Amino acid sequence: MQNNKAEDILSALLSDAKAFGADAADAIMIEAVSASVSCRMGKLEDVERAEGADLGLRVMVGRRQATVSTTDLSRPGLKDLAERCAAMAKAAPEDPYCGLAPAERLAQPPFGDLDLGDFAEPSTDALEARARACEAAALAVKGVTNSSGAGASYSEGRKWFATSHGFFGEGAGAKHAISVSVLAQDENGMERDYDYDAKTHFDDLTPAEDIGRSAGERAVARLSPRRLKSRTAPVLFDNRLSSSLIGHLAGAANGGAVARGVSFVKDRLGEALFPASVSIVDDPHIRRGAGSCAFDGEGVANSRIDLVKDGVLTSWLMNSAHARQLGLETNARASRGVGGAPGAGSTNLYMQAGEQSPQELMAAAGEGLLLTDMFGPQINPNTGDYSVGCSGFWFENGAVAYPVSEITIAGALLEMYAGIVPANDLVFRGATNAPSIMVAAMTIAGD
Repeated sequence: MQNNKAEDILSALLSDAKAFGADAADAIMIEAVSASVSCRMGKLEDVERAEGADLGLRVMVGRRQATVSTTDLSRPGLKDLAERCAAMAKAAPEDPYCGLAPAERLAQPPFGDLDLGDFAEPSTDALEARARACEAAALAVKGVTNSSGAGASYSEGRKWFATSHGFFGEGAGAKHAISVSVLAQDENGMERDYDYDAKTHFDDLTPAEDIGRSAGERAVARLSPRRLKSRTAPVLFDNRLSSSLIGHLAGAANGGAVARGVSFVKDRLGEALFPASVSIVDDPHIRRGAGSCAFDGEGVANSRIDLVKDGVLTSWLMNSAHARQLGLETNARASRGVGGAPGAGSTNLYMQAGEQSPQELMAAAGEGLLLTDMFGPQINPNTGDYSVGCSGFWFENGAVAYPVSEITIAGALLEMYAGIVPANDLVFRGATNAPSIMVAAMTIAGD
């Protein structure tokens, strides 16, 4: 859909909402295309493609608000939608913090080009070739005996957002992805591992053969795992998993969680939660970034923030309603879909790399657990108590000694954060990223 047509549709919808009694309103329209192919053991399994267009409307009457969504973009259908939403808003309970973002904070065009996609949809044959090449490379690794399947996909989306106080903006992005999961076997049993990559441009995507080879080698390396005796030891989170640790921080630093009082960092703003060597950045303007955007979900001009600066927690991730409730100014971290009022979240969130390699961190620790896979994490959002089932490798004298499995690690996130050391192997795989992270001490439950 062309920008002018989308702007006309949203402008007419907002005018309808005002005519039916809205004091303020905003609307978002999203068009999306996705295609995927999967195969297993050299045979094609699934081919899928989907296209769709959705629209969401939010209406405010005084301090009352309501939201509705639809896939009917006809003029009569949208007029009926505006009438229903206005009626719902008039009957809704009051929310003292609802409202549009401050007009003076809105982003102004022209918006910067963040180069968020090549918009080069591959053919079904091309996707199939990627998936087959990925799986074949994995199966070619000695010791790999079976496959859970490989997949290749492409998606792209465009969104248009408009408000009744004059904002209109458009954003678009695309993603190419490849993944595979395989099993290796020896006389002691089978082990599974995987690898994947996703990028906004195909030219940046890791070659399918490299992803497959990595998955196969990882699976073979896990064969004949041992059980550990329960103990306390250092734990090195591999950089495929370490992003989860800052993801938990982002969830706790969400303005909505803080405002509701259900966050283990709700009273920690301005405190040193990490060593002074640690900084965590959220930057919406990274070119080709998985979470990049020129403005936030309320149309507010956004910019980089240091969520953690030299170890100190400096901010919450807020939309305008959260900011009003907390007595602060929004930092343009609103998120918005077609359903519901705006939420909040990070954009491109990452922990800056440290100076030492993972091998150097293991050498400094002497012995401990290198964590390479985990499942079923349990986090208490109020206390930060943390536990997760996992597997990986035990290292001794700074080097990997043998694989381990069927263990659980546990700790308190605030205590873990206070003693972490980031490695120098930061890789951007998605919207939340971190280098490998050494946690000084965690409880390991085994035999």
